[in-house]
Amino acid sequence: MAHDDEQKMTVSRRSFLRGGAIATGALSAALIPTVEAEGQQLPEAGTADPRRTTVEMKVNGVAYRKEVANHTTLAQFLREDLDMTGTKLGCDRLQCGACTVVVNGRNVYSCTTLAVEVGGAEVQTIEGLATGETLHPIQQAFVEHSGFQCGFCTSGQIMTAKTLLDRNATPTEDQVRAAMSGNLCRCSAYKRILESVMAASRLMRA
Repeated sequence: MAHDDEQKMTVSRRSFLRGGAIATGALSAALIPTVEAEGQQLPEAGTADPRRTTVEMKVNGVAYRKEVANHTTLAQFLREDLDMTGTKLGCDRLQCGACTVVVNGRNVYSCTTLAVEVGGAEVQTIEGLATGETLHPIQQAFVEHSGFQCGFCTSGQIMTAKTLLDRNATPTEDQVRAAMSGNLCRCSAYKRILESVMAASRLMRA
């Protein structure tokens, strides 16, 4: 009797494993067309990868041409491909402004802008402001007026201030507050940031 029970159990296990294998194969077969339909299969040898794009842009006056994954953000491209780590990643979700760079004269949050979106553009980052060892007037004003504490948001603050002062050389304090409102400072150094931008305005006019 014990032998019969053991045999039944063995048969049951075999049946279970056989059924599982059949079900797994059926599931795999069902998924393959879906994967192909969504275009997720690897490209064949010798063909261009549709998930990558060659991007050309000028950054701080220097032309670059690189192939990147389509999902690469401008911040990632600057930091990882060009080693320009002055652009910081704060919230990484379009809220704090730490990643601000200037694209064709306009402020851009680089954490949510794809590199492929700015192909052919002129990009300026914090690394492109100073001339050798000579700081840009905005950078100098931030140093002289302590427009930073931890410094993490400073590059984004300075790039936003540059766009403002390029367009309006003599802004009022209210205009500075409005222009800088998209850049958060977790240290709450807003008063000193305001003083720095107003001082930079005077330095640039001089």
